[in-house]
Amino acid sequence: MWGPFGFTLAVARVIVALSLPYDISLPILAFSGLPLTITKPKNSGPVTRPKRSDDGQSKGLLYVCNHRTLLDPLYLCFALKVNLTALTYSLSRMSEILAPIRTVRLTRNRDKDSIKMEKLLNQGDLVVCPEGTTCREPYLLRFSPLFSEIAYEVVPVAVETHVSMFHGTTAGGLKCLDPLFFLMNPSPIYTVQILDKLPGLSTCRDASESRFHVANQVQGELGKALGYECTKLTRRDKYLILAGNEGMVTASTKSD
Repeated sequence: MWGPFGFTLAVARVIVALSLPYDISLPILAFSGLPLTITKPKNSGPVTRPKRSDDGQSKGLLYVCNHRTLLDPLYLCFALKVNLTALTYSLSRMSEILAPIRTVRLTRNRDKDSIKMEKLLNQGDLVVCPEGTTCREPYLLRFSPLFSEIAYEVVPVAVETHVSMFHGTTAGGLKCLDPLFFLMNPSPIYTVQILDKLPGLSTCRDASESRFHVANQVQGELGKALGYECTKLTRRDKYLILAGNEGMVTASTKSD
């Protein structure tokens, strides 16, 4: 019974989010049943951008968040009221077309992705979800450590969602429909916690620091903020458990 009304409501929410400035769309979306809770560190001022050691020029900030739905980067943009570039893994073509912010697809090739991320970070602020796939349970999958090598400083962002009817995640269906199902809920709740900045591997003074240690530290801070358990499970483990496959993208199907 809710389906037709929920679909209409979801489409209306999408139109508002895509067509209006943040200051106008935020109140309208909240009135439609899309509350957004934003938490920042106490006594925190403006988030300053790190300086590059070579020429002293400012470098973009890298926001690192856990992955609840495909809407995570967009909700962070609403929280900050700025447009970010979202780094994604295996995003469907439909999702790329409909995304109101710039999306850049990573290849899962460490050398190529490193060069791409470094170039993009010199151009502006980025957001990445190192888990590589969405997770609806109160767990954090293992973080890919590549982000820790690229950024001088990272800003952890803890994201939490609550829904009453439809989960905006799937392991075996069409990922491009996940945002639609999430927005079809009567009043889905998004909570965005922006945590204190942490140093990346390039600024660690301790020579014993490794990229895995830095990635685990960021994962630990997010787990502590959310009350989630940090695991060593990977994206591949998730798909093997839930869908019986490795979640690889083929010509006929798209997985996150």
